[in-house]
Amino acid sequence: MTRKKDKLRKSAKANEALTRRDFLKGAGVAVSGGLLAGKEPTAAASPGEKPKVLGPEAVPITLRINGKAQKLTLEPRVTLLDALRDHLDMTGTKKMCDRGTCGACTVILDGKAVYACSLLAIVAQGKEILTIEGLAAGGKLHPVMTAFVEHDAHQCGFCTPGFVVAAKAFLDKNPNPTVLDIEKGLGGNLCRCGVYVGVRQAALEAAKALKGGKAHGKV
Repeated sequence: MTRKKDKLRKSAKANEALTRRDFLKGAGVAVSGGLLAGKEPTAAASPGEKPKVLGPEAVPITLRINGKAQKLTLEPRVTLLDALRDHLDMTGTKKMCDRGTCGACTVILDGKAVYACSLLAIVAQGKEILTIEGLAAGGKLHPVMTAFVEHDAHQCGFCTPGFVVAAKAFLDKNPNPTVLDIEKGLGGNLCRCGVYVGVRQAALEAAKALKGGKAHGKV
């Protein structure tokens, strides 16, 4: 009798483990599918219900970039950076480290500076995307761009678009920054040429041009 009870107990545990494993697997696929579809993650799929998964083949998506809708057909694994450069010929957003550390690929997503190399294009659906190309509307330079030129805030220029976009996003939320504020706010962007002094001075001047605020000190 004792041996029979032990056998039943082991069988129950095995069934419980299987159910738990199946549940976690279903939940993971459901969340991944929701993200790939550009939607918020939903609850786990019901038992026996197969969650919808996009890919690996290309799927149609729509990105709103610089105020215009762009329709593309991409594999879900394509990053926003590669979508911009390889599929839309928007090469102002630079591909440098491709690891989310240098900031050369910075774009503004719903008002927030993000690394385009670390974001799937399909996840950016339904959001407003602003790239360096969108800052020079009608051929007129944005005040941040003008300030970068006037203060020689560039050398080789490869990192400059990312810095300009990051500075724009930062100044939108910090109209009257100090030098320390700018240093911290642009800490996610790296320049191998080391033109940080010019970048910070440019940001100070752009702040005055954008919001009419007074710059607090010089670099």
